[in-house]
Amino acid sequence: MERKVRVRFAPSPTGGMHLGGMRTVLYNYLFARQHNGSFVLRIEDTDRFLYVEGAEQYIKDCLKWCGLEPDEGVEQGGEYGPYRQSDRKALYQRYAEKLIAQGDAYYAFDTPEELAEMRKRVKSQGSGYDQHHRLEMKNSLTLSEDEVQKLIDAGAPYVVRFKMPEAESVYFKDLIRGEISFETNQLDDKVLLKKDGMPTYHLAVVVDDYLMEISHIFRGEEWLSSTPLHVLLWEKLGWKDALPDYAHLPLILKPNGKGKLSKRDGDKMGFPVYAMNWKDPKTGDLTEGFKERGFLPEAFVNMLALLGWNDGTEQEIFSLNELVEKFSIDRIHKGGAKFDYDRALWFNHNYIKDCPSSEFLSYFKALLEEKGISVEEEKILTILDLIKERCSLLPELWENSYYFFRRPGEWDVKGVKKKWDEEKSVFFKALLEEEWDQIAPFEEENIEKHIRGFAEKRGLKSGKMLLPLRVMLVGGKFGPSVFAIAEQLGKEEAKARMEIAKALFDED
Repeated sequence: MERKVRVRFAPSPTGGMHLGGMRTVLYNYLFARQHNGSFVLRIEDTDRFLYVEGAEQYIKDCLKWCGLEPDEGVEQGGEYGPYRQSDRKALYQRYAEKLIAQGDAYYAFDTPEELAEMRKRVKSQGSGYDQHHRLEMKNSLTLSEDEVQKLIDAGAPYVVRFKMPEAESVYFKDLIRGEISFETNQLDDKVLLKKDGMPTYHLAVVVDDYLMEISHIFRGEEWLSSTPLHVLLWEKLGWKDALPDYAHLPLILKPNGKGKLSKRDGDKMGFPVYAMNWKDPKTGDLTEGFKERGFLPEAFVNMLALLGWNDGTEQEIFSLNELVEKFSIDRIHKGGAKFDYDRALWFNHNYIKDCPSSEFLSYFKALLEEKGISVEEEKILTILDLIKERCSLLPELWENSYYFFRRPGEWDVKGVKKKWDEEKSVFFKALLEEEWDQIAPFEEENIEKHIRGFAEKRGLKSGKMLLPLRVMLVGGKFGPSVFAIAEQLGKEEAKARMEIAKALFDED
């Protein structure tokens, strides 16, 4: 009988949500939805030294912004909870003791100084706390049962280590990379339970994945080297038949393809690598996210999906429903995916251009209110329709429309002066004095008809007056149809701007 698909995203609450983490969320989500399965959010907060206040809520907010909310989790609940590892502490001790009892793990009482001395001693051999050196250390493999019990009774600090089998090969199939094997002679005896009684990632992830009946594990390729230990833990705990399918995702690389993309790279090159703004509570440093930079969540998700995957066609724009339908593990690339910020902007531009202006209304109204501007919603929507196709980021909606709401502080006189002459000066004077009041209704099509007709009557090619007219109305050589701009400004405001600008152009 085929088991139910259950996937999980299990982040540590230590800081901002990197592109790589968000892509892992997305692939988990798509796979679960495609197979009518469950997507679980589990918080792995067992490392209290790295735990950062507020990071857990931040993770939830990032998923919510992207529309990738889990079916089960700390907030949603579910029959496999609790979903925060610190609330599951008692579970892990039991399984650690089981491994010790059957000879697959052991107590280690080494002090930090003793460990440092050992590492220094064996450094030249390229090994660590493993089968080659475990019998040189202070642990339950080298001490008698009585000595071990006395140390425990006396409250001596200890960790529990996995006893890596000798001279074995560990095989597992990765859904992206195929058959993979590791030799146990090259692996360390990893810590499973720390001195504070909290599990390490290695023990907790296996226990939780088993108890939560996780069927597939999507995670970054940096965890590939940990997988043999995890496979062995599944076997030693008697859960081999329930072993999940692994899929280790390729790295997201720097734009030049040389190395993993980091926050530092984003800072240096001027683009975000986090989903949302992250403010470090310890330092107060703020790192900008894609949301605050001005990305739409749909564009962000679309861009993420194609960082290491494609459907085999030329299609690039996908709705979330289309991604659910077309996603397949066998189309995930093995090699790293270079991040291209210009391409990210291209995705966002397309979504802004094609999105109904009503989707931006609340955002834009709030922005106008901050600037003390009050405008009817209908007019705002019309203006957004005119300018959104020129924008790649949401803040550019204002940058491309401010002149509709505020008179220019200055005009590009220099840009017009080169071709400004007596003929144009006379034309605009006559246009304002003789024709302007005759334009009714004052609407784009009629404004264009009157102005072009007036230019023709006076023997002036209409193309010659369009640039000066644009600069008169907006202050520079930009914007949508100049006649549409005039309509939105209104007859009086457009005339006032033209008179001010003409006087500047006429100056010697």
